[in-house]
Amino acid sequence: MALTRSLTRRDVARLLGAALAVAAAPAPRLTRRADVDALLGQLTLEEKISLLHGARDPASRGQAGYLPGVPRLGIPEVRLADGPAGVRVTASATALPAPVALAATFAPDLARRFGAVIGREGRALGMDVLLSPMTNIVRVPQAGRNFETLGEDPLLAAAMVAGEVRGIQGEGLIATAKHYAANNFEHDRQSVDAQVDERTLREIYLPAFEAAVAAGVGSVMAAYNRVNGVYAAESAYLLTEILRDDWRFAGWVMSDWSATHSGVPAVTAGLDMEMPSGVNFAGLAAAVTSGKLAGSAVDTAVRRVLVQLDRFGLLGGPRPRPALDPRAGARTAREIALAGAVLLRNELDLLPLDRADLAGLAVIGPTAAHPLAGGGGSARVLPARAESPLDALRRQAGPGGRISWATGVDLEGVPVPASALSLRRTPRGGTPQAAAQVDHTGANALPPGTSWTWTGTLTAPETGDYDLRIQGAGGVPAFNGSISLTVGGVRTGSVGALIGGNSSLIATSGGLTNAGGVVHLESGRPTPITIAATGAPGTPLQVRLAWITPRRRQQALREAAALAAGARAALVFAFNEGTEGADRASLALPKGQDAVIEAVAAANARTAVVLNTGDPVLMPWLERVPSILQMWYPGQEGADATATLLLGGADPGGKLPVTFPRRAEDAPTAPAERYPGEGGVAVYGEGVFVGYRHYDANDVEPLFPFGHGLSYTRFAYGGLSVRAADGGLSVSFTVTNTGRREGTEVAQVYLGPPPRPPVPMPPRALAGFARVRLWPGERRRLTVTVSRRALQYWSDGRWVLAGGRRTVHVGSSSRDLRLRQEVAVR
Repeated sequence: MALTRSLTRRDVARLLGAALAVAAAPAPRLTRRADVDALLGQLTLEEKISLLHGARDPASRGQAGYLPGVPRLGIPEVRLADGPAGVRVTASATALPAPVALAATFAPDLARRFGAVIGREGRALGMDVLLSPMTNIVRVPQAGRNFETLGEDPLLAAAMVAGEVRGIQGEGLIATAKHYAANNFEHDRQSVDAQVDERTLREIYLPAFEAAVAAGVGSVMAAYNRVNGVYAAESAYLLTEILRDDWRFAGWVMSDWSATHSGVPAVTAGLDMEMPSGVNFAGLAAAVTSGKLAGSAVDTAVRRVLVQLDRFGLLGGPRPRPALDPRAGARTAREIALAGAVLLRNELDLLPLDRADLAGLAVIGPTAAHPLAGGGGSARVLPARAESPLDALRRQAGPGGRISWATGVDLEGVPVPASALSLRRTPRGGTPQAAAQVDHTGANALPPGTSWTWTGTLTAPETGDYDLRIQGAGGVPAFNGSISLTVGGVRTGSVGALIGGNSSLIATSGGLTNAGGVVHLESGRPTPITIAATGAPGTPLQVRLAWITPRRRQQALREAAALAAGARAALVFAFNEGTEGADRASLALPKGQDAVIEAVAAANARTAVVLNTGDPVLMPWLERVPSILQMWYPGQEGADATATLLLGGADPGGKLPVTFPRRAEDAPTAPAERYPGEGGVAVYGEGVFVGYRHYDANDVEPLFPFGHGLSYTRFAYGGLSVRAADGGLSVSFTVTNTGRREGTEVAQVYLGPPPRPPVPMPPRALAGFARVRLWPGERRRLTVTVSRRALQYWSDGRWVLAGGRRTVHVGSSSRDLRLRQEVAVR
C-alpha cells in the first residue's frame, strides 16, 4: 500500500491510525446518555453488581466469558470470546494467520480487514465482545505469546492495533485492548512485578493502547502482573490517571481471567468488571450497604458498561446478526498469509522453485504433513478445514510433480509395547483388571462418558531419553485437560489442557491430540506411571500411550537425510509451538530439529527451510542453507499460501516486526534481573532500548534485523526530500522495481536523535512506513508523514520536542538504509 502525493493528509492519518497522532482523541460520545442514566436508575443494587462480574453461561457456546444481563430492563446477556487470530468458540471459525504475521505485512488496512473478519464472525457466532487485539510489545524473544502480538516497535504496533480495532468494531463487535500493561512474558505472569520507568512506559509499552483508545475501542483488559509494585487491575495510575484522565477513554475496564485481587480497592482504582466470576466483586453490594464503598462508584462502573452496550446497539432488544461467510474469511486469511511471509535468505535465488525441482522434491518435517495453523492457549482457533503444505505442494505441482515426504522429527511414536509395561486398569467405581497396553483408539475406543485409571510401571529396554506421549480424543472439556500421564510422580502430559499440559498443537496422523515430554529412563529399572482419562458423553474415549525411543529418533533423521540425498531440491519445514501460559525454554528449535536441518543440508546443497514459528529462533545451520522462508503460524489458508510462494505464484512481501538475535545472550533481556526476574521482580533496565533499538545502540549484529525481508525482485531508492509539515515532517522519495518480476516493498523511514540528545535515545527509531507493489521497471514517488509525536520524548509528565539537527533515514530495513538527509527540527 503506497502513500503517494495523491493522498490527502486525512487519508494518511486513516491508514497509519492513531500511531501518528499527537494526542489521542476521545472515544465517540453517545447520543443517548440520558437514556442510559434513566436505565441506571431503574436497576437494583444487586442487578448493578451482576453487570460488573462474570457468571456461568447456562447455554455456553464455548466462549471465554458471560454476563447474565437484566432481561426485565432490556439489558441482554453478553458473551465474550477470545479472538487474537479468530473467534475461539466451540463452532468452527476462520483461523487467520497469527497477529505477528499480520504485523509483518506493515499494512494497517490489512489489519482493518483482519479485524473485520473476526468482527463479523464473532457477531454471527453469537458473541458481543472480543478479547482482542493483543496490544503488548515483544520485549522477551522467547516469550510464549509473542505470536499474538504486533511486534517490537510501538509505532508499528499502534498503527496495526488501530486498524484492527476499527475493523472489529465496524462489524458491531466490541473490541478489547489487552493486556494493560507491561505484560510481556508468561513466567510468573500472575504476580511478577514489572519495574519500568515512566518514560519507557509512555514511549514503548503504552502507545499501542493509546492508539486503540483513539480508534474508539470499547473495552480494555487489565493485565495479571504488577507494575511498579501495584497489580495492574488495582492501579489508579494506569486505569484512571493515564487511561481516563490523559487519554479520555470512555469504555469499561475488565480484569484478565482471575486477575482481580480485591473488591473495593480495585473498583476505586478504576476496574469496572471482574472476570470470569465474582470472587471479589460479588461482595460489592455488601460494601455499599456497609458504607465501605460509595454507591456512586458502582454507578460509574455500571454506566461505563451500559454506555458501550448502547453505543453498539445492544440495549432495548435483540439486533440482527450477520450470516457466516467462510469463503470471505478464507480469502482474507490467504491474502494476509501471503503478505506477511518474510523471505529471510535466498542465496543463488534458490526460491522460487522451478519445474525441474518439482520433478524431484524432498519435503521434510512434521508440519509439512500436519499443518500448524496457529499458536496455543486462548488464541487457538479450530477451523473447519486446513490443508497441509505437502498436499498443497502436490496439488499445485500437478501430475508432473514427484514430491516425497519424510517426517525427520517423529512426534507421534508407536504404542508402548506390552513387554515394557506392567499395568492395572480401573474403571470409575469398578475393580482393577490387568492391562497389557494402553491403545484404545479407533474401533478399540472406550465407551463415551466413562472414566478410567491405569497404574503400574514402565521399563525401558535401553538407557536413554524417551519422548513419552499420551494421545487421545473424546475427553470431557476441562481447563487442565482430561486425559493425563504422570511419570515418576510428575505430570508429563495432559490432553486438552487450555494452558500447560505439554500438549502439542500438532495432532497425530489419526487426529489425536498429542501431549507429553522427554523423560530419561534407565535400562531395566521400572518407573511408576499413572494414566487418568475421563470421557465426554456421546463421544468414544480414545487413549493411547506411545513413545519415541532414542533409536526411532535417529532412524527418522537418517531417513530424512537419505530422502534429501536422492532429490534435486529439499524443503525442511521447521517449527516451534508458542502458547499461553509458558515461555519457550530457549531460542533453539525444539525436538532436535537443528540436527535434522544440518543432516538434510549436508545431503543436498539445494535445501530451503520453511519456518512455522511465532517468534525468533536461533539458526546454527544458517550458512549451510541457501534459502529461508518465514511463514509464521499462517492460519487455515497457510498451506496454499506457502506453496504459492515457494513455487513463485506470489512475492513474499513481508518484513520482520521483531529482531532475530544471533545469540540468546545478545537479547536486551538476557540478564536474569530483566527476564525472568529475580525475587518476583523483573527490572525493565533496558529502558527504551527494546528490540532493534538495543542492537543498534550497542552495535550488536543481529541474525536478521527488524524490518528485514527480501523479495523475488530488487528495489532501488532515490530522490529523498524532507520538509517540515503540520508540526512533523513530510518525507518523499522514489522506489523503483529494478528486477524482472512484480514485487512488494515496505519502505521504512527512521529518525535519528539530535547531536546532543537531552535523554538517552536510540541511533534510529521507526517514524513511518509505506507498503507498495510495483511492476518490473515501475517507479513510484512515495510520501510518508512523520508525526510530531515521533519527534518528541516523554519528560516530567509531558511530551517534549527533541529539537535540533536530526537525520532522516529511508531504506528496506533498520540495517539496510539507502537514503539519508538532515533536517532542522524546531
